[in-house]
Amino acid sequence: MPLSRKLVAGGLLAGAAGGLVAALHHPTFGATPAGDRLDRMRRSSQWADGAFRNSLPLRSSGSPGMLWEWLFGGTDLRTPDAPVPTVTRSRADFDAPRRLRLTWLGHGTTLVEIAGRRFLIDPVFSRNASPGPLFGVARFFDPPLPLAEVPDLDAVVLTHDHYDHLDHATVRRLAGRVPRWVCPLGVGAHLERWGVPADRITECDWWDEAEVSGVRLVCTPARHFSGRFLDDRNRTLWSGWAFLSDEARLYATGDGGFGPHFSEVGERLGPFDATLAEVGAYNATWADVHMGPEQAVRAVEDARGGLLVPVHWGTFNLAFHGWTEPAERVVVAAGAAGVRVCVPRPGESVEPEAPPSVERWWPEVAWETAEESPVVSSGLGKPMGEPGYSEAA
Repeated sequence: MPLSRKLVAGGLLAGAAGGLVAALHHPTFGATPAGDRLDRMRRSSQWADGAFRNSLPLRSSGSPGMLWEWLFGGTDLRTPDAPVPTVTRSRADFDAPRRLRLTWLGHGTTLVEIAGRRFLIDPVFSRNASPGPLFGVARFFDPPLPLAEVPDLDAVVLTHDHYDHLDHATVRRLAGRVPRWVCPLGVGAHLERWGVPADRITECDWWDEAEVSGVRLVCTPARHFSGRFLDDRNRTLWSGWAFLSDEARLYATGDGGFGPHFSEVGERLGPFDATLAEVGAYNATWADVHMGPEQAVRAVEDARGGLLVPVHWGTFNLAFHGWTEPAERVVVAAGAAGVRVCVPRPGESVEPEAPPSVERWWPEVAWETAEESPVVSSGLGKPMGEPGYSEAA
């Protein structure tokens, strides 16, 4: 090859490599915990061999064909074929203080009003739950409460650092508006990189407490994992949260498989007026990290969780099941167990003292029952060391 061509080719390769390096350092991937933050993480009883661990290990059931199935498999009902009914909200809707009111804005994003205070859980207002618009999946509907209309908050509360729960663009827009950010260990590194002042961040280990405007926030165990890139799996902690006041009590399960931690939450902190329970994005092969509708009902029973308000469904195409199936199955399971449930539209507010009755606002399309497509987390009542467990999770 002539020298001139070699120089051009070398320049193109160097440019491509430089572009890749620059992309990998894009702020959306967050930051690596270091210094005092990392020292505190290492002191956690959940930390071992350079990463956080679950109390009950995860069973690894992936396969080489999973990516193909993810892209092309599953039902053809994974996304809506018509606009999703929503309730459009504005800042003025949240002026009056409330004992307890919950406004589901889609997926895990929920505005919590408790004892006259306001908290926003896992705010994701971007179009895609991914590092950027070229990756991941787009939401089914616009946020029913625009980000610019979010009322003044006492705190943002985060459960873990996955893209569908921790959104770089949303955090940057809220960074200067919110006085407190409460999150599991390590997640604060991302927040600082994105412009949240360090003195506004409170990071918690499981069972740690933070007081915000008279409301106790308790970081509760969960069975999940974390990471925003290929090399940071489980380098930050994941959790649920309990919101406790003299007036009301709320439990948010966060993401995760079923386990004995729900009973422990109920024993230590229950009973609750309501539970925001993850019910969607489930599959038998990842039942240890998303518990599905039936186990969500059981989790609410174990936690003495009061009214079940399903979240983590109906917003992003993150599983193989139909987009309406979580709602169908959770209503059936709750009815069979005698657990109170309501299924609000995105943007619809719920007051647990007088919740709306279940009204079908989603289309009636085919879905698989629990008997046809069971989702059962592993290790329940079985020895930890049985074959098939992955201690690395």
